[in-house]
Amino acid sequence: MDAASHVAIVEDDPDISRTMVSCLTEHGFKVTPARSGRDLDRVMSDSKVDLVILDVGLPGEDGLSICRRLRGKSTIPIIMVTAHGTDTDRIVGLELGADDYLPKPFNSRELVARVRAVMRRSAASEPAAVEASQTLVFEGWRLDMARRQLFDPTGATRSLTSGEFNILTIFCQNSRKVMSRDDLLDMLHGRAAAVFDRSIDVQISRLRRKIETSLKDPSFIKTVRYGGYVFTPQVIATAEASLQPP
Repeated sequence: MDAASHVAIVEDDPDISRTMVSCLTEHGFKVTPARSGRDLDRVMSDSKVDLVILDVGLPGEDGLSICRRLRGKSTIPIIMVTAHGTDTDRIVGLELGADDYLPKPFNSRELVARVRAVMRRSAASEPAAVEASQTLVFEGWRLDMARRQLFDPTGATRSLTSGEFNILTIFCQNSRKVMSRDDLLDMLHGRAAAVFDRSIDVQISRLRRKIETSLKDPSFIKTVRYGGYVFTPQVIATAEASLQPP
């Protein structure tokens, strides 16, 4: 699967860029380097890109700005890379829609593990053939598994990142069951890579903004003290085309 995966690396430091390109190429990825957001735009217009690695400290348009811009039009998986490794820096990137965060310095094994974990997470919610046409329905909301789209009760599309879609899918498939952070991390990432576990809380926070009426008293995704989270609505799986917006 890796051989078909195209990774774009946006890094202005030539030594770091060459190292990442060499490492990922050796592990079977197709890799295209870029030095700026403008270069990335050209790469993405010329070919399909499956994942973007973004350095935060780019000259001109920085990585956070590029991440925000990409998220405005795409759900492509994004890994942010920075020399600053504080929780605040990581959360800012995740709040903007990044799927994972990799602080410098990092070794090649960690880079490959993170890329594979995010790629796996992006593909994790692709339904099995028997479920490919299903729509998961809760409280008037419709999660279209085939289209990977969420529709609100009015029929309007609500944009979700790959990570948000995957988390909502897990919640729908485990409705009314308490899910710990470890449960969610295991189902999203597997145990093969160390993942910044606060990313679960950040992505759930973003997801709540898109589906909850009140953030102070959420009705769908409840926090369970010392336990994790529980998705409270009853969820019905249906393959009826009539429930899918045109």
